[in-house]
Amino acid sequence: MRLIKLEESITESNDRDAEALRKEMKERGTLMINLMSAAGSGKTTLLSRIITDMTDTKIGVVEADIDSTVDAEKIEALGAVAIQAHTNGMCHMDAGMTANALHAMGYDGLDLVFLENVGNLICPAEYDTGSGGKLMITSVQEGDDKPLKYPLMFIESDALVVAKIDAISYFDFDLEKFKERVYNINPRIKIFPVSAKTGEGMKDLENWLREQIRDWRK
Repeated sequence: MRLIKLEESITESNDRDAEALRKEMKERGTLMINLMSAAGSGKTTLLSRIITDMTDTKIGVVEADIDSTVDAEKIEALGAVAIQAHTNGMCHMDAGMTANALHAMGYDGLDLVFLENVGNLICPAEYDTGSGGKLMITSVQEGDDKPLKYPLMFIESDALVVAKIDAISYFDFDLEKFKERVYNINPRIKIFPVSAKTGEGMKDLENWLREQIRDWRK
């Protein structure tokens, strides 16, 4: 009996597509951030705050969902460029899907594009989308044990937003214990406790994003 390792070949093909897309975006001077989190963590709310605050930055958003156009409509209403990508049941975006969405949206002249990946803590961490950076969101109601349960997502991310920090007193969430657990598996990660509702911590996150854009264009 012959055994064919399809997963390996599929991954290799995706990695080639990702490198090609990354090179294309580098040449055009547009940074793409792969935004990953569980469903309901507040990705779209955070993006809305960033778009409202960062008026000096031309931003586009690829909204990846299994169905609906709700999130893309919210982003477009704020004046940003947006496109809705339906994954037909897939739990993540890969590089080919991302490239198709970007080209359909048109990203010439944009400084920053967010790929709002499908909401879950497993699949999006396993596939290279061609992004220039990875930003993860976790919210205080999810608990401080997530780094123990889903380590790969934390290992793969360049930065981490702890969202809804204004509600931390209502949940059993130990921020310092959480940070310790994250740094134990990824010492290089940047952590930003924020509230998109009140604006707490948003300035530091937005300055980090501006810094990433500058570095990308060097």
